[in-house]
Amino acid sequence: MTAVKIIELLGTSEKSWEDAAKNALGDAAYTIEDIHGIEVTDMTADVVDGDIVQYKTTCRIAFPVHEHAEPMREGIASRVKKSASKVRR
Repeated sequence: MTAVKIIELLGTSEKSWEDAAKNALGDAAYTIEDIHGIEVTDMTADVVDGDIVQYKTTCRIAFPVHEHAEPMREGIASRVKKSASKVRR
């Protein structure tokens, strides 16, 4: 059985709520592997002079927690640094 982790993100767009959700998913995909699902839990917007200027979606992103052959011995700072270097490539 695989454990699943769920995180909550806020996506934004100047075009639509759909684009805001896609932006949240795209941003998450930079650092999270194997995303299995997204649930939009809320949609809001910023309004200026009667016009929507920014669409916002609150999204839950689900992905599996993979088991490691050996327990990780590195500290969190080392893992974050390695993850960040993967994003820059």
